[in-house]
Amino acid sequence: MQTNGKFYLGRIYDQKKKEISAEPYLYDPEDLTTHAVVVGMTGSGKTGLCIDLLEEAALNNIPALMIDPKGDITNALLHFPDLLPSDFQPWVNPDEARQKGKTIEQAAEDAASLWKNGLAKWGIDGERIRSLNEAVHFAIYTPGSDAGIPVSILASLKAPQIPWEHNRELLREKISSTVTALLGLVGVDDVDPVRSREHILLSNIFENAWSKGKDLDLSELILQTQSPPFPKLGVFDVNTFFPEKDRFELAMLLNNIIAAPSFQTWIEGQPLDIDSLLYAPDGRPRHSVFYIAHLSDEERMFFVTLLYASIESWMRAQKGTTSLRAIVYFDEIYGYLPPVKNPPSKTLMLRMLKQARAFGVGQVLVTQNPVDVDYKALSNAGTWFIGKLQTDQDKERLLDGLQGAAPGIDRRTYDQLISALDKRVFLAHNVHEKGVNVFHTRWAMNYLTGPLTRLQIPALNALAGAEAVTSSAGTASGEKPKTGRETRSPHKPAATSAAVTGIDSLGSSTRPPVPAKIEEYFLPNNLTLSEAAKTEGRTLPADTKQLGLLYRPALLGQASVRYLQRKYDLDIEDTRTALVLEADRRGVIRWEDWLIEAIDPRKLDHSPAPGAAFASLNAPLNNASLLRSMEKDFLDWVYRNAEVEVRANETLKVYAGPQVSQAKFRKRCSEAARDNMEKEIEKVTHTYDRKIKTIKERLAREERELREDESELSQRKMEELGTHAENVISLFTGRRKRVSTSLSKHRMTEKAKADVEESIEAIEDFKKQIEALEKEKAEAVEEIKNKWREIADDENTIPVQPYKKDIYLDLFGVAWFPYYVVEIEGRTREIPGFAPASR
Repeated sequence: MQTNGKFYLGRIYDQKKKEISAEPYLYDPEDLTTHAVVVGMTGSGKTGLCIDLLEEAALNNIPALMIDPKGDITNALLHFPDLLPSDFQPWVNPDEARQKGKTIEQAAEDAASLWKNGLAKWGIDGERIRSLNEAVHFAIYTPGSDAGIPVSILASLKAPQIPWEHNRELLREKISSTVTALLGLVGVDDVDPVRSREHILLSNIFENAWSKGKDLDLSELILQTQSPPFPKLGVFDVNTFFPEKDRFELAMLLNNIIAAPSFQTWIEGQPLDIDSLLYAPDGRPRHSVFYIAHLSDEERMFFVTLLYASIESWMRAQKGTTSLRAIVYFDEIYGYLPPVKNPPSKTLMLRMLKQARAFGVGQVLVTQNPVDVDYKALSNAGTWFIGKLQTDQDKERLLDGLQGAAPGIDRRTYDQLISALDKRVFLAHNVHEKGVNVFHTRWAMNYLTGPLTRLQIPALNALAGAEAVTSSAGTASGEKPKTGRETRSPHKPAATSAAVTGIDSLGSSTRPPVPAKIEEYFLPNNLTLSEAAKTEGRTLPADTKQLGLLYRPALLGQASVRYLQRKYDLDIEDTRTALVLEADRRGVIRWEDWLIEAIDPRKLDHSPAPGAAFASLNAPLNNASLLRSMEKDFLDWVYRNAEVEVRANETLKVYAGPQVSQAKFRKRCSEAARDNMEKEIEKVTHTYDRKIKTIKERLAREERELREDESELSQRKMEELGTHAENVISLFTGRRKRVSTSLSKHRMTEKAKADVEESIEAIEDFKKQIEALEKEKAEAVEEIKNKWREIADDENTIPVQPYKKDIYLDLFGVAWFPYYVVEIEGRTREIPGFAPASR
């Protein structure tokens, strides 16, 4: 049948005669740029009309995105050019067959016959069905499920491919819708974008990233919720506007999404890249059905909002056109465009209704509940397909909306026309045409078996040969490459390796927040790459590619210990430093295994290196209570294990701590011993010298007496000799001398001689005494010297422990350890960029 590019939707229907005329009802697809609304109660034939429209779009090479909340539009994949019963059999409803008392085979034969005859009456043959089959790629996507092709929402959080500067208003609206959808998904309902702290914070996080062309994902969003990348919100600092504790609760709500095993299918699969969902690599258009019947209301709203936001961003990146570029079909808009409330989807859908025409994107919105739809919002729709309605209230509400879309219509005429509609008969009001048409829908080329279940979707995709497609937005799987690290030494940082392609795969550009009231430090990147490699005993190949810097969390503890003992003249300080690279999740740590040289707090960095990535913060470093317990344990370990040895000479009362060398200590001992020795020698010498002096004085007196005695002896001898001479002379002269006088002189001489001899003996005795005392003195002095030499060598050590009050905590908290991330032979490795300075 020749349609000249128009959609063959049915034939004109004569309501008075209740007859279908031979005149076809053709709809110009260009009219869809002003959108279409399809209204009709259950059983009115609404699904058949919509399937007809989508079939015609496929035959005219117009791509379509179809949102299917009930499972009806999955029938768009059930087209069988050969119209064989075996084609229909897998899709026959077994319950209907059983109710009619037929086998599945009989029901399939009936269905094939029914469709063959029905299509023939409408001038449709197998070739037209075959053309439909070959015109587009069909696929069913199942967000939140792997029954069909999973849909990854991560691309929806990436920065849109349109400039921020010229599209601020649009992108802020998209941010608002996305944030509202996210908050709705985690149970934060009725969010006011102007008053809600949660909405304001998340919106600012999105704007901060997107305005810089940076992508976000859920993990990054959660991290930035805890540690916002800006200091203030309005005039208040972040912690005043939204306290850290409350931000953590919001982050936990968001984290519950990605932590739930059921949510993993949301981040795997086909990215929401509209280009690849509309066109295949071979240029053929796609008809992509998004089956959401299995989702909860919150999940449906979340996905619909993200999909519309992605469509709008894609649309804004296209050039304007007056032709129909693509169709966005929504099978049931109940709840998404309500007359009173403002769910996340409503703002986007309203904006699309107003602006999509300029970009050639037509919306087809379907509902069976007119009273629950904001018809003022639908005033931008140029085409209304109205089927049989259930109540007068529905009809009146519909007429109100239609009158708003087309002022001046004859309400009474339309009332009569709508009231007389039969099944599969629709009133078509098109602002691009004069008058109104009533038509009967044609037979659908697709087998309308009714809503299909999630269990049938894999077979449907297999029937259509559907598979996930890749795009610039990400991989088909949506998975991040897994990483694997080398075994790390328990005593020092070591390099790691991973089969990844870049630093983004290893960490986040947002620093994970440390727990409240826990200190945070940045170890300096104090090694060049070559120095770091040399420290690790590595030789880097010439083609080594440096990918960036990655910070991994570690636990840093440092305490100053003062040893104060007046008795030992001890007043020194020591430092104990532990850098724990792999902490036990329970917080049990052997501190002695992680000791390093002391770190000067002044040399710690105040902030991370620009452009660095961060690894995740895991237990126990993300647990404030556990960290405080570990802090106490560290201080207790320092107290129990801190000890210095004091060198001691108890006799000399000489002590020296570890800061004094052995030589210096020996010198002190020698000096102290020498002082004591000299004092004792002086004392002993004084005693002996006093004795010797006394004897010497006696000796001197004796020597004087000897000289006197010798003089007297000499005189006596002269006197005696004179007396003898006189006596001899008297013999010759005759003068007689008395003999007694001579004898008396002799006695006196003998006495003088005896005195001389006595003095000589006394002098000799005194000299011997002096000699003996001098020898005694020398022996005593030598004995003293030997004694003090032994005392000077008498050394021992005394252990000294500090008092608890003398242990001071200098550093304790999370320390970010820098690693160079390099690519060697296609694999990434991490090489520590920090080394403690030697003392």
